[in-house]
Amino acid sequence: MPTTTQPSMTRLNVNEAWYEAVFASALQPSDFPTADVVAEAISCALRRFGVLGCAGHMAQEFGDHADAAASRMRWVRQLAYAAGGGR
Repeated sequence: MPTTTQPSMTRLNVNEAWYEAVFASALQPSDFPTADVVAEAISCALRRFGVLGCAGHMAQEFGDHADAAASRMRWVRQLAYAAGGGR
């Protein structure tokens, strides 16, 4: 009997969505955001852009400003590590 499989959210997918939402948010390294501020920024970015919109925003930035985007992504990953022990 054929079965239908539903896409599942793996830990990697969740982490990627987290990174993309922080990347697309208005947070800046100079803000020195707390965990609560980061959580709120993620919620706002996801409400504003959606998961795919955050990914698209990040992709566009890498296409338009690769060096700055790479620097921002390094900061996002450092922030994720500090906030969640490596998320």
